Amino acid sequence: MRFLITLRMALRALRRNTMRSILTALGIIIGVFAVITLVSLGNGAKTQVQAAIASLGDNLVLVFPGNQGQGGGVRSGFGGATTLLPTDAEAIVSSFQRAASGADNSVAAISPYVSARGQVLANGLNWGTQIYGVSPDFPVIRSWRVANGVFFEDPDVSGATKVAVVGKTIIDNLFPDLDPANVVGQSIRIFGQGVAGGTPFKIVGVMASKGFIGNQDQDDVIYIPYTSHMKRISRRTFLSQIYVQAKDEDSVVKVKADVTDLLTQRHNGNVDFTVQDQADITAARTASTTAMIYLLGAIAGVSLLVGGIGIMNIMLVSVTERTREIGIRLALGAHGSDVLTQFLIEAIVLSSLGGLMGVALGIGGSIALGGYMNMPVEPSVPAMIGAVGFSAAVGVFFGYYPARKAAQLDPIEALRYE
Repeated sequence: MRFLITLRMALRALRRNTMRSILTALGIIIGVFAVITLVSLGNGAKTQVQAAIASLGDNLVLVFPGNQGQGGGVRSGFGGATTLLPTDAEAIVSSFQRAASGADNSVAAISPYVSARGQVLANGLNWGTQIYGVSPDFPVIRSWRVANGVFFEDPDVSGATKVAVVGKTIIDNLFPDLDPANVVGQSIRIFGQGVAGGTPFKIVGVMASKGFIGNQDQDDVIYIPYTSHMKRISRRTFLSQIYVQAKDEDSVVKVKADVTDLLTQRHNGNVDFTVQDQADITAARTASTTAMIYLLGAIAGVSLLVGGIGIMNIMLVSVTERTREIGIRLALGAHGSDVLTQFLIEAIVLSSLGGLMGVALGIGGSIALGGYMNMPVEPSVPAMIGAVGFSAAVGVFFGYYPARKAAQLDPIEALRYE
């Protein structure tokens, strides 16, 4: 009963100075808002990265030119070298074909990979898109079916033929009046390095629509044989990547080790390449996001501490303003613990309400920012609970000293206070 009376008095005191109470809680509101918004956007960014990597296919081992590993000498950075050659991909294919003829059959598909951005002209329209050079195994690796027509085959790769398979976005922008089925057999002109007027390619297939992952349109692509890409479009002799798909999850580690050993031998012991599986890539790409979340979260935590100092300051002012009130209560028989409890409740209510308001604003703000930035948002329930709990703890920590000071006032001196 005594506690309920003290609670009502604390809430009545806060209502008497509503605007001051709101301004006092503002530091807590801003801090919690920042924490919830940053965590929600950070979780969304992680999900986006994971979805993009998962969309590459299942049980993948990827080989990149360059090496960021430790060792003697200066090495080209990850993906920044020209050390990965078509003959490396051919050696991997041959090696696993020999293994498949024996007891070991750990690889399902292999595809060299070359990429470049370029202009494409057709039907009197032009479009800038990503042009990929791959092998016939690529749709198997990506688990991506051909909706119309066919994907090119091994003879197209060996002959560097001028055939292409396009995504739906290409059709929408270059053949807006045609049904995808009728696009097969049409010609497009791809403008590559040093080719005046572009190179004509015949469309032999249309990929099924995959839509967007984050800001990336999965259908805005053109696939051609990697040999045609290197000979006719990019005019280069090196690969961007090599995709190797293990037959199952248990085979990934073995395939990764076998590919590393094979390429190390081919490159005369010089590890000027990087072999990673999807777990490695996911960890590497989310590490920077995680570090940024922690950094910005720490900055937001400073805002919470500043808000706590604001609460202490206002509570000290409140003790001074209400000295006679405290003296009257003590003179009428209230215990010092009652006064202590009242001021602690006021501090905790201020900080907790600030935390709840910050959570609500953080959820709304993160959803609004996610919509504006076209990225997924994942509010974290543990982060919300932690933010509100931390806010309450701030109220207790910074409210205790003013409350204790109020409880220790001498009733006679308090009654004399003007």
